[in-house]
Amino acid sequence: MIITKIGHCCLVIEENGLRILTDPGSYSTGQSDVRDLDVILITHEHADHLHIPSLRAILKNNPKALVLTNRGVAAILDAEKISYTVLEDGESTVEREVTIAGHGKKHALIYPGWKEVVNTGYFIANKFFYPGDAFLDPKIPVEVLALPVAGPWMKISEAIDYALIIKPKIAFPVHDGMLKPIAKTHHLVPGKILAEHEIEFRAMNAGDRTSF
Repeated sequence: MIITKIGHCCLVIEENGLRILTDPGSYSTGQSDVRDLDVILITHEHADHLHIPSLRAILKNNPKALVLTNRGVAAILDAEKISYTVLEDGESTVEREVTIAGHGKKHALIYPGWKEVVNTGYFIANKFFYPGDAFLDPKIPVEVLALPVAGPWMKISEAIDYALIIKPKIAFPVHDGMLKPIAKTHHLVPGKILAEHEIEFRAMNAGDRTSF
């Protein structure tokens, strides 16, 4: 598996000839230029994960790409007349022999009374888990974890504790587009602590391409 970090939570995942893009949001711009995509995964409706102008540009460049998402995002895509397939918690599909499974139902709590939205994490190729905006334990073996490290719904200690619960072999940071420049604590602290628990932390930044 090869993963390229476009920025924030926007990733290009390559596995068995399948090219998947995650969360084309407003905190990154390079997604509009990505070509040869087969699948676009959208975890939830917040603008840093779903930016309609970017999605339109991506679909213009990749007209055959399949959009997979949940009912919350679906309502927005219906209004925009953008085609999609719903893939939520407990559901899965296979594309080019690559399994994509949905996990989770809710975005992490931002504040009591604040609007809750549907959030679906995705487990890809029985190896890589991207939880979206939630600290969900899928209760399955995870080899590679996209670890959220910043945001209004979390702190770095919670991110580290989450990685310790999941116990992947490798974790790398996502949900860090609001950190400019990247705060050292958001890479150095989890890197040090997770290593003590035999979890490799790879400090991927926007533009990095890594094999897992």
